Amino acid sequence: MKARLIILLAVLLVPVTARSAEIKLLASAALRGAYLDLLPQFEKTSGHTVNAAWSSSPDIRKRIAGGEAADVVILSSSGAQELIKEQKLAADSRTDFARSGISVAVRSGAPKPDIGSADAVKTAVLAARSIAWSGGASGLYIVRMLEKLGISDQVKTKTAIVKPGEPVGEVVARGEAEIGFHQLSELIPVKGIEIVGPLPPELQHITLFSGGIAAGAKEPEAARALIRFLTAPAAAAGLKQHGLTPG
Repeated sequence: MKARLIILLAVLLVPVTARSAEIKLLASAALRGAYLDLLPQFEKTSGHTVNAAWSSSPDIRKRIAGGEAADVVILSSSGAQELIKEQKLAADSRTDFARSGISVAVRSGAPKPDIGSADAVKTAVLAARSIAWSGGASGLYIVRMLEKLGISDQVKTKTAIVKPGEPVGEVVARGEAEIGFHQLSELIPVKGIEIVGPLPPELQHITLFSGGIAAGAKEPEAARALIRFLTAPAAAAGLKQHGLTPG
């Protein structure tokens, strides 16, 4: 009896270790560079692992709306709001993660066009043999921008094809587009290009990336821990290094 009591006490006194979980993260490719640096730190300190997938905001919204499983979802703010309305994201978990503006890139060694004003951007686009933009949040804006500049019909025949989730910079680096428009955070990691600079203030568009815990998440507590980590002050430097502004 005494031995059994000692064993019971020993079991009760052993520190309880939180269960490690595998978190499925589905996030905008605009965050990939920064998060590939940050996620290993989270895994080391939390004991959890993160299975991350990256894509464009429209594709993420479509996949989650279609029932794809995930724990944490991050996409454009408008896309996140739509998923909340559709009850695919928990409304009380909605979080702003980061912001990013649009920049212009050309192939390494190519002449850099003047993009200092709206008129200069219009001239550069019309003079380019081919242009490219993403199928994500920034690309949706570029379509509207070209319409605003009154040149959308003139560039239709020289628009390079960019696959969902593919960095525009890679299309430019391959020579398939003379000028590329994309989130700065997605241009920075690409080799073989030169970033000309951001769009001028009168044309600039800042995308807010938001998200939260998916409805039916298998690991909601671990998901909350990941969200806290990615939005903590300590993560801010990593975001800025990759061309992002903390949300």
